[in-house]
Amino acid sequence: MKSIHSDSYAVLLECLKEMRRVKKLTQIELAGLINRDQTYVSKYERAERRLDVIEIRAICKALGIHFIDFISNVENELEKRGL
Repeated sequence: MKSIHSDSYAVLLECLKEMRRVKKLTQIELAGLINRDQTYVSKYERAERRLDVIEIRAICKALGIHFIDFISNVENELEKRGL
């Protein structure tokens, strides 16, 4: 299945997924922290659901990551990949 999302958006999702793993949280645990179902986390990690900036901020907050730091990390990764 071809994604409707850009390569840049895929990098954003990879960074979110990696941060969840670094924090040693399952999708179920993260979902509980943001008051969502596990399917919400699964769908955005697989690019079946698009996140807005407010949702990304809430995820960062639940992971204990400053939103600006996260976005800076995403930007660095994008630049590294030439995107």
